[in-house]
Amino acid sequence: MSETSHIDPALLDGNRKQLAGYVATHFKWEVTNAVATITLNRPERKNPLTFESYAELRDLFGQLKYAADVHAIVIVGAGDNFCSGGDVHEIIGPLVKLKAPELLMFTRMTGDLVKAMRACPQPIVAAIDGVCAGAGAIIAMASDLRLGTARSKTAFLFNRVGLAGCDMGACAMLPRIVGQGRASELLYTGRSLGGEEGERWGFFNRLCAPEAVLADAQKLAADLAAGPTFANGITKTMLHQEWAMTIEQAIESEAQAQAICMLTEDFTRAYNAFVAKSKPQFEGN
Repeated sequence: MSETSHIDPALLDGNRKQLAGYVATHFKWEVTNAVATITLNRPERKNPLTFESYAELRDLFGQLKYAADVHAIVIVGAGDNFCSGGDVHEIIGPLVKLKAPELLMFTRMTGDLVKAMRACPQPIVAAIDGVCAGAGAIIAMASDLRLGTARSKTAFLFNRVGLAGCDMGACAMLPRIVGQGRASELLYTGRSLGGEEGERWGFFNRLCAPEAVLADAQKLAADLAAGPTFANGITKTMLHQEWAMTIEQAIESEAQAQAICMLTEDFTRAYNAFVAKSKPQFEGN
């Protein structure tokens, strides 16, 4: 009997989707054993984003909160680079011709991508090699875990093009990853953060060989996907929501969240597995 066979179909309609078969238009999308891999696929230009790829990524991450067949996500760039940010010719050029209302529509759309990444329950692992700049650095920042390489170069370049560093949530999220002072340096100067420095600062969870970073990210995502899916989603939600809570509020919210997790089959299954594993040991005494 499947886990949803006892649920009224009316409750499932609109709340559960199958996204493994999704056909992407502006990037590659593959799902293997509940791990989705998004590949930004313009290697000849270092995988820049366009208006269309921004919008498709935003919409896809928005749908992932309903996906029953995707439990973890990997984001990677094709070739030897992650993402060079917004395409100079296809985004930056048109933006300088727009008026304020249309510019605000664009900046809200890019921010909505980060919101959707944070709101989807699946852990997101970024596999970062080579150039990771501008909006590419933001996508890496908005991921839950980041694997880099020694040759990766991460730069929040906004001030280099006459813009503020407060783009797509950077001033809120980056200090929580690397600290206020270090985030201030990166956002004021736009300088590149090398791989080894990025690991020391805590931006990267660890460094990998360039030829292994994608496989290592997929292995990490597979380990997460094999774990308690609902509970992982709760962990991600609480990590995000507790930024705005007092310690007392956070403790109460976590008490409620953990009690809900204790009702899941994952919790019961883990306990039964522990008992089964321990039983021969106790019987031998």
